[in-house]
Amino acid sequence: MSADLSSHGASITLKGLTKRYGGATAVDAINLEARPGEFLTLLGPSGSGKTTTLNMIAGFIDVTAGELLIDDKPVHSLPPHKRNIGMVFQHYALFPHMSVVENVTYPLRQRKVPRSERQNLVHEALKTVGLADLGHRMPQQLSGGQQQRVALARAMVYSPRVLLMDEPLGALDKKLRDSLQLEIKRIHAELGTTFVYVTHDQDEALVLSDRIAVFNDGRIEQVGTAEDLYERPSTVFVAQFLGESSLFHGVATGETDGCAVQSLGSTLRAHRGEVASGEPATLMVRPERIRLLPIDQAQPAGNSVRGRVRQEIYLGSARKLAIELADGSQVLVRESAGDVSASRPGDEVWLTFRAEDAAVLPADPGGAATAPDNTPALTAN
Repeated sequence: MSADLSSHGASITLKGLTKRYGGATAVDAINLEARPGEFLTLLGPSGSGKTTTLNMIAGFIDVTAGELLIDDKPVHSLPPHKRNIGMVFQHYALFPHMSVVENVTYPLRQRKVPRSERQNLVHEALKTVGLADLGHRMPQQLSGGQQQRVALARAMVYSPRVLLMDEPLGALDKKLRDSLQLEIKRIHAELGTTFVYVTHDQDEALVLSDRIAVFNDGRIEQVGTAEDLYERPSTVFVAQFLGESSLFHGVATGETDGCAVQSLGSTLRAHRGEVASGEPATLMVRPERIRLLPIDQAQPAGNSVRGRVRQEIYLGSARKLAIELADGSQVLVRESAGDVSASRPGDEVWLTFRAEDAAVLPADPGGAATAPDNTPALTAN
């Protein structure tokens, strides 16, 4: 075994993968592939099935139905230790009675790696995570960020071709999380290992991922790059979960390109989306793509809707405004510090945006498109 930790990542293929607990379905026949050496993030709210999926890949949870393959070889009948998979948990799971070196050495001893090779492997792993000089310390002598680095070194010391990470930064403060995100991204680039990463933090997913699989209610809503999901969401759920979105609910019109919604007495057009004429539909535009104009101006050409500013929040580099529409729903507008309008709470305004910045999506089946409860939270994000 070489002291070089780099390895070519394995492919992971899920075909109709399902997990049921009695009558409850936690993961519902999902199909997904992680490419060799890819950083794939499973993103979704609590209870969406992402962690259950990760645990089935690891072998900690049995598969109810479907196929699970690593490098095209079925592994769902193999125990975890025979899958050559590394695992990093949220709460480190370090042995408190062992030093840093002993913790990182442990998986090598379990795999009966010759003693003569262990020292170099452990040194390289600790060097990779920036802890080469702290091998003598005990876990309780380390900060939370350092403990998580030890857990990462322990997971990769035996050069697994797949590394699974279950919300590994969830217990850390924001500044440390941001720093470790960049470290994890660097380590992934150095190792060439396939990373599968679980999080509910959309910003984390955007920073780290080659691709993101968005989970909802045990199913995958959409898979794509961060840009794909942000700029071209395929469902209202994805549009709302990954980044902020402003939604205009109504009915699809008979436009030749199928990309228009009749809403609030106006026809709002988009360059993306296909919803049959007469069907409930939602037009989505990102808050930073909306401009505000004074109501005393003539109604702007193109996409424009009348509203009233209800709230604003100062963000330093930007500000966010909640705008109430005629149907009582609210949308968000985000203005950069260098391009702030004169609008203030209580003012009536025109909201205007380009068709190329909008998408027409099927209406969320959880609510009526013509009578939405669309009141976004005005938070400092």
